[in-house]
Amino acid sequence: MAVPDPLALSPAPLAAVRRPSRPSAHIRRLNALGRFLVVILLTYLGLLAVTFFIGRVIPVDPVLAMVGDNAPPHVVARAREEMGLNKPVYTQFYIYLRKVLSGDFGTSVLTANPVMQDIRRAFPATMELASLGILFGAGLGVPLGVWAAVRRGKLVDQVVRIIGLVGYSVPIFWLGLMALLVFYAKLGWVGGPGRIDVAYEFTLVPVTGLLLLDTAMAGEWEAFGNALSHLILPASLLGYFSMAYISRMTRSFMLNELAQEYVIAARAKGLSEARIIWRHALRNAMVPLVTVIALSYAGLLEGSVLTETVFAWPGLGLYITNSLQNADMNAVLGGTIVVGSIFIGLNLLSDLLYTLLDPRTRTR
Repeated sequence: MAVPDPLALSPAPLAAVRRPSRPSAHIRRLNALGRFLVVILLTYLGLLAVTFFIGRVIPVDPVLAMVGDNAPPHVVARAREEMGLNKPVYTQFYIYLRKVLSGDFGTSVLTANPVMQDIRRAFPATMELASLGILFGAGLGVPLGVWAAVRRGKLVDQVVRIIGLVGYSVPIFWLGLMALLVFYAKLGWVGGPGRIDVAYEFTLVPVTGLLLLDTAMAGEWEAFGNALSHLILPASLLGYFSMAYISRMTRSFMLNELAQEYVIAARAKGLSEARIIWRHALRNAMVPLVTVIALSYAGLLEGSVLTETVFAWPGLGLYITNSLQNADMNAVLGGTIVVGSIFIGLNLLSDLLYTLLDPRTRTR
């Protein structure tokens, strides 16, 4: 019987073992970018599909909203044919998709203008209001949340939690009316409803649509002060409600970070408490907090309907509300798509900021 050669049974040398090749860093980044773009595309297509079918199931006939209830049958049939509503649903969705991607949201029944033109006119007012509101909300909410977490269970913590609870509980329209009554009607500290007084409205040439920026660029400081006096009250109101949410989330994130082992180690090394809180704990808490602030900003851009109604603020929320009350579905759906696009864009921005704040989230 032949004895097997032990060398023949020995494993192959390590150099001869072929290891699976790993894709290069460049290929991995491209793959991650491709997956991310596919997710964004599918999300946007889902948004368009939802808005399309909402426009079809709502018991409002866009043809009758355009031609009127007393229009002759042949006029209604012709308008329905011109709008493509006599075609199959899948064909209507294709036409809708093609128009939306080209920036055509149709014509507003209420204003007789292209919907995109109305949105371009109304959106800067909402953007100005929401931007100042989020600066107020995040600028106060983050420090208050940090302070409440550091002083957990003490008087400061209780006061911050009460402020947040009031912000969640009090209806915003009631608080807006009370603020107008006290600070505008009684004390006269701020401007009233609207963006600017009539005396300045027709003398100012709009450039960006942001009144504070336009008046500053034109050197019209008296008009700048007037616009700021109208803006400060609704922006502070929105900022208060966003501050209630941001301070609560900041407190929660900071409590989690302050309980981590690296904080105990930093204290054992003798680092100052201020450095541990602001340079280490808050820096780690800012990673999830970025999403909170971004979504709060998106909520102010689309959720300020009641505030704009109370203060007669000519923004996107008031435009969508008036369009919905007048069965102007082109304007309603166009505004909804813009709001959804804002949410998608801010989510994209928060994901990009993740990679700057936390290197562990970068593709390796």
